[in-house]
Amino acid sequence: MSWVLRVALAVVFVAAGAGKLAGDAAAVSMFEELGGQWLRFFVGACEVAGGVGLLVPKLHRAAAAGLALLMVGATIANVAVLGFSPVVTMALLLAAVAVLWLRPAPRVRPAGRPAARAA
Repeated sequence: MSWVLRVALAVVFVAAGAGKLAGDAAAVSMFEELGGQWLRFFVGACEVAGGVGLLVPKLHRAAAAGLALLMVGATIANVAVLGFSPVVTMALLLAAVAVLWLRPAPRVRPAGRPAARAA
């Protein structure tokens, strides 16, 4: 189940980040209010990197933590500066935190293979 959430979040974040990096008109306008285009590129790169990181088993927890922090900032910016509803960013924040807490399914050892012994 956690892999479904990870893949769904990866799609959302990669798409959102790619739009920012590509110069989507809405993103350009929004980031003018938030502090400039350097911030748009930074956030877009973080979203793409975090989305890809969610798909890498050894990186998915770090990626989820980074994306959760990014969504804290996005929520604050939406409410304090832009006057937008925080519903979407809060949902993404909660989903990223869920990825941190959900445990992947245990790996099943192939039949007939003995367990590795500790040295």
